[in-house]
Amino acid sequence: MTSIDSITLEVSDTAAAGEFYDAAFGSDAPVRLRASDAPTTGFRGFTLSLTVSQPANADGLINAALAAGASPLKPAAKSFWGYGGVVQAPDGTIWKVATSAKKDTAPASRRFDQIVLLLGVTDVVASKRFYVDHGLAVGKSFARTYVEFDTPSSPVKLALYKRRGLAKDAGVSPDGTGSHRLVIGGDSAPFTDPDGFAWNKA
Repeated sequence: MTSIDSITLEVSDTAAAGEFYDAAFGSDAPVRLRASDAPTTGFRGFTLSLTVSQPANADGLINAALAAGASPLKPAAKSFWGYGGVVQAPDGTIWKVATSAKKDTAPASRRFDQIVLLLGVTDVVASKRFYVDHGLAVGKSFARTYVEFDTPSSPVKLALYKRRGLAKDAGVSPDGTGSHRLVIGGDSAPFTDPDGFAWNKA
């Protein structure tokens, strides 16, 4: 396994979700939709992040998402690492839009540079070992709290974060049960990781 080729979000209403994502983020994100009524409550254990080049671009995407029906979880603001905010799509998916830049250097655009899938895991070390055994190379690793994989050919970057830390970063409670409502499309045979995240052949 060397890459994530797509992300499929399981939603109750594919037409409504499609309209939201087109209005909020455009058609560039490698996100697919599939109908599902699998039970789920609370935090689903993952977030999706759009990284952008400057604060004005973050504001543009966040404002578009809110106008399309997203709920605010963390208002856009400056921090020691940059600038960004968090919203929750009507289908329940949590999206973070962020930049490491603190000043605008170009006209505002709703273009994003990268999409990052962060999985909230119970044991970062065990999950890291699992994914390394499945062919992913580690790009960055910080003790037992965060791992980022090196997938240069992938349209989606994968990272692991301690579940409680990821929920705190998103502005929600870490409690949650039921389906993740997420299927990750890769270039390997189907498998399920230690935290129940499902991978299928893209």
